[in-house]
Amino acid sequence: MANNVDVTNANFEQEVLNAEQPVLLKFWAPWCGPCKVMAPVVDEVAAERGDNLKVVSVNVDDAPEIAAEQGVRGVPTVMLFKSGTKVASLVGAQSKTQLTQFIDQNA
Repeated sequence: MANNVDVTNANFEQEVLNAEQPVLLKFWAPWCGPCKVMAPVVDEVAAERGDNLKVVSVNVDDAPEIAAEQGVRGVPTVMLFKSGTKVASLVGAQSKTQLTQFIDQNA
């Protein structure tokens, strides 16, 4: 399973809305310090849960339309989608424990 795919306007529907398993969608930006802190945490979770969780990323500078459609007001923001529907979101840098609890409670 390819994980931590970069999502753009061109592949958002395919990678997120039509995914067969739950999707953790990370909104980030290259200039965002907390995003850089959180990146290895998301990578670790993606590696550990890759069999039953798809992890994808949206660079808000490259795809501002997706961020606007999803109501993103700050980065980093993570959202969990199930069957094409957003079920939960979390704003701000998260520890691995916080992120895995978020996933466990909502996936």
